[in-house]
Amino acid sequence: MAAVAFPSVGPGIYRSSAQEDSPRLPPYPRGALPGGRKARAVSRNTVGTDAPPRGSAPSRPGYGQLLRTPGAWTFLLPGFAARQPFAMLTIGIVLLVRHTTGSYGSAGAVAAVTGVSMALFAPRSGRLADRFGQRAVLVPGVLVHTGSAVALTALALAHAPLWALFAAAVPTGASVPQIGPMVRARWAALLGTGSGPAGQARIESGTGSTDTSSASDAASSPSSLSSLLPTAAAFESVTDEFTFVIGPVLATALCTGVHPAAGLIAEAALTLAGGLLFAAQHGTQPRTARHEAGAPAERGRSALSVPGVRVLAVAFLGIGSVFGGMQVSLTAFTEEIGAPGMNGVLYGIFAAGNMLAGIVCGAIAWKTGPRRRLIAGYSGLTLVASSLWSVHSVPLLAGLGLLVGLCIAPALITGYTLVESLVPASVRTEAFTWLTGAVALGQAAAVTVAGQLADAHGASAGFAVPLIGTVAALATLVLLRSRLAPKHPERVAARGMSHRVPMAVD
Repeated sequence: MAAVAFPSVGPGIYRSSAQEDSPRLPPYPRGALPGGRKARAVSRNTVGTDAPPRGSAPSRPGYGQLLRTPGAWTFLLPGFAARQPFAMLTIGIVLLVRHTTGSYGSAGAVAAVTGVSMALFAPRSGRLADRFGQRAVLVPGVLVHTGSAVALTALALAHAPLWALFAAAVPTGASVPQIGPMVRARWAALLGTGSGPAGQARIESGTGSTDTSSASDAASSPSSLSSLLPTAAAFESVTDEFTFVIGPVLATALCTGVHPAAGLIAEAALTLAGGLLFAAQHGTQPRTARHEAGAPAERGRSALSVPGVRVLAVAFLGIGSVFGGMQVSLTAFTEEIGAPGMNGVLYGIFAAGNMLAGIVCGAIAWKTGPRRRLIAGYSGLTLVASSLWSVHSVPLLAGLGLLVGLCIAPALITGYTLVESLVPASVRTEAFTWLTGAVALGQAAAVTVAGQLADAHGASAGFAVPLIGTVAALATLVLLRSRLAPKHPERVAARGMSHRVPMAVD
């Protein structure tokens, strides 16, 4: 008499309808559970079985495999060139307006208007990019930004009234190209769902198959590719911080060594060239929301309707307060000690710490969950920021700035990784721009407040702004951490026998 078994554990008379077309796999060994009951073997085709075995260290593909992803370099190099000017914008405005008005408060206010304008318009730009494509939004935005930045420079040099500078700052900020979110959206489309053109071609050609019959197929499967998403988030954070190592130093060198307006002029020129170059790489841009699968209501809703996105946006305001407070306070500090050229060096050390931590974060296979890592990063950031206001020497300030940078990277990387899991693909770029806009808004507020404090009480008072911002962000995360759980869990397991269908006995 033939033995009766299930196909997931060997040959038999039943087979799951979800596995009828799957190749037959070797049987799983069955072991005894406490109480004498036999353990049920689980098919290798069950969704979510890519987690590492208990007791073993989790593994993650590294930067090498990420950079070998087909189509990656077509947008990475143009994306790096296009995002470089963003790191020069705020410091270029501060140094130019400070030179023409003699006031850090006025300089901070103009920079703040730029940041607020960007924060308000960035999500709208991301939503339009999700709907109509990145190229359709990027090209006109780049042209408007270049013209507005040139107009702001001319007005500042002409000693125009403050309201005129504000009027030019609004379109300058509103039209800042959202290169970082667009690059992250391309990574997510390429690695996560295959919804981009390159990913779709990979799936149609068979390299994105979920067949687990060979190691090479598994390496190219969507689940394997999606394991690269945290590495991609870390890589993007490193790229962002590398631009913030170069950008402020370059802008400061141009403003102090060439002309006070040279930094902002260079920012406008680089935005024009880099933005148009990135826009030309349309082969890897994600599919628009009109072509995404899903319910119309889901495709039409805003990313901000997701509670977790709102929590992360508030938390990213704290990161913006660190960036803005550090920029103004470091500038005021180096002016006080008579070494304005050290401003770029100190800010470069701060950004270098951020970049170094980002490299390490992307190389580690974390055992702790992303929510815990996020709270740990903000806790360290708050602790280090609490000491900035009391430091009065360049070496100590450089050391603390390095530590601040080391704490920011884990928070940024984990936040961007979390938001990708919270929203549907149809609003992914918008979700990224909400976080980028929150950083810009926090930076704008910090620049304004820190500038006023520096004018009234000295540079050290401005360092209180990062402390206040990080404390508020940490409190928000601790109180609302439950809202950061993904709506749709990744692990799906089938129970019972209702999904099985009978088949003939050999």
